[in-house]
Amino acid sequence: MVWGVIIMLRVTKKRLRKEKRRKRTVILLSAGMTVFFCFYSVLAIRNQAAVNRLSYDLYCLILRQISPNLSQNGSIQYYEDENIGTVYETRTESSLVYENILARNVSEEAAMEPEADDGDSTEENESEETAAASALSVSLEKLNDFDYLIQNFYTVDSTTTIDSSRLNAQELLNIDCSIEKKADGEPQILIYHTHASEGYSDSVSGDYSTTVVGVGARLAEILEDTYGYQVLHDTGVYDRDRDRAYSVAEPYVEQILADNPSIEVVIDLHRDGVADSTRLVTEQNGVQMAQIMFFNGLSRTTSMGDISYLANPYITDNLAFSLQMQLAATEMYPDFTRKIYLKGYRYNMHLMPKSLLIEVGAQTNTLEEAVNAMEPLAAILDQVLSGT
Repeated sequence: MVWGVIIMLRVTKKRLRKEKRRKRTVILLSAGMTVFFCFYSVLAIRNQAAVNRLSYDLYCLILRQISPNLSQNGSIQYYEDENIGTVYETRTESSLVYENILARNVSEEAAMEPEADDGDSTEENESEETAAASALSVSLEKLNDFDYLIQNFYTVDSTTTIDSSRLNAQELLNIDCSIEKKADGEPQILIYHTHASEGYSDSVSGDYSTTVVGVGARLAEILEDTYGYQVLHDTGVYDRDRDRAYSVAEPYVEQILADNPSIEVVIDLHRDGVADSTRLVTEQNGVQMAQIMFFNGLSRTTSMGDISYLANPYITDNLAFSLQMQLAATEMYPDFTRKIYLKGYRYNMHLMPKSLLIEVGAQTNTLEEAVNAMEPLAAILDQVLSGT
């Protein structure tokens, strides 16, 4: 009987110790969480990118405590745009944040040129590079040199990678990008705008005819009246929520293509965003106009490799189209185009083999400069599409 009482007292004492330790742990955890959330709140104000990374690491830590298998590489997928510090949820495609892309691009170019202390100087350096590329672009031997091709014709965003197996000049130039002109009225070319609200320095708020939509209307007019193509211009507005613009636009564009199976070329017309001191202007045939840039998504990130749920079976065709356009532009209108920009996501370019995403000028250009750029752009398109 006495031993039974002693054993019960010992068990009770052990339980009391465990309960005390548990309470102490709860108090310490509560205090720790309070400190953490105070730190998190301050960090959120000062550095959103750091918060995103911290959140991800914290989730992994918690999952490791629950089950080590859950947090192994490949179980958690995230895609981070290093330019803007945004973590995109799995199965969500990022939007094109042109202001951040180009601002970083301009700053990197300025850092490489010590004497380029303002936007105009940087533009002069870019023009010299373009002129040099023009003189050398006719050499297929040089184009087949991957390093030469990348250095002279492409800007590769830090979020993605590409190698010679994907970017093979000989292969890309052998792809036929031509189409036959038809007079039956059925559309051959679709022009639309994922970001219809992108405007210029003198655009009128709420008037889409003064944004890239108006620029697209001019391109459609020239392609039809001057070159004889049948063009469908979609003026739908898909960027009321800019972060979801590509997801919103996709089903509408798919429906247009389903309703118009004669369409062979899809052009998504945008404009860039740059520092207020930067002017993307060139002079062609005595006319001041905005420079343009071709843009390709590779459905591949540096950290994760190929993005399976953003598959694009037409990446090679897309790259062939933009490269052939770039080479034609370099020969026909030196300094009209900037380097082709490669980034990691898809941008709805999987909807058609002959897909182009084109950025016309920036917010510092006037609407007139952007509209003026449509004459040479239409001529370049005809050069490539006619196979001449």
